[in-house]
Amino acid sequence: MNKISAVILDWAGTTVDFGSFAPTEIFVEAFRQAFAVEITLQEARVPMGLGKWQHIEALGKLPAVDARWRAKFGRSMTAADIDAIYAAFMPLQIAKVVDFAAPIAGVIDTIAGFRAQGLKIGSCSGYPRAVMERLVPAAAALGYSPDCWVATDDLPPGGRPGPWMALHNVIALGIDDVAHCVKVDDAAPGIAEGIHAGMWSVGLALSGNAFGATWEAFQAMSAEEIAGRRERAAGELYAAGAHYVVDTLADLPDVIADINTRLAKGERP
Repeated sequence: MNKISAVILDWAGTTVDFGSFAPTEIFVEAFRQAFAVEITLQEARVPMGLGKWQHIEALGKLPAVDARWRAKFGRSMTAADIDAIYAAFMPLQIAKVVDFAAPIAGVIDTIAGFRAQGLKIGSCSGYPRAVMERLVPAAAALGYSPDCWVATDDLPPGGRPGPWMALHNVIALGIDDVAHCVKVDDAAPGIAEGIHAGMWSVGLALSGNAFGATWEAFQAMSAEEIAGRRERAAGELYAAGAHYVVDTLADLPDVIADINTRLAKGERP
């Protein structure tokens, strides 16, 4: 049938870890531990969605971070420096990720509704496999378990913004047409991943990296602050090519209903 068959979901900031804090906090600590270089939480968020080695590389190229690095070492960051930070990052992230495994509000019920409709649930992440092997069972114990998951280092071509992890889900789930898939993400590289894979791409403006607040901080915010942060986050996601932007995964059923109407009219992503 010419309708959505599968949703392919990001992890941190999309299905678990409201605000995507597990990776960002660890990047700050890894820079500090490996080289005694300080980066801010906001800087750590800028390349979010990339594979973690590539994320560190991109952080080193941020003008402010590069300036700090040059001031300390007299040169820009090298591949060996990235390797050292990554080596510090991995054990920290593996140890910490289970503390951020709780599904975001509405995720479990939304997934149950999709399964009742016969949709398959795929997933992929910027996390490497060693981290995912800790996160996946921890999330399952709390009620979230997709049909498929792929880590950023599982496939030789690489991770986001390329299409490979999303396309691996298509194969693993047995989906007959990429246009029958919706890729959902809270960061620009994940939106681009879905676009490059030929899928409908949906951004989440409130629960993830671009909004950048904990659940507790979000609940305490004024309506004005929420609106401003939401507008900035949505702008980033639309600029990356998102077909739709909603607040959280709980808003996705209405999007899928609209996409099904468009598919029935012969539209494609």
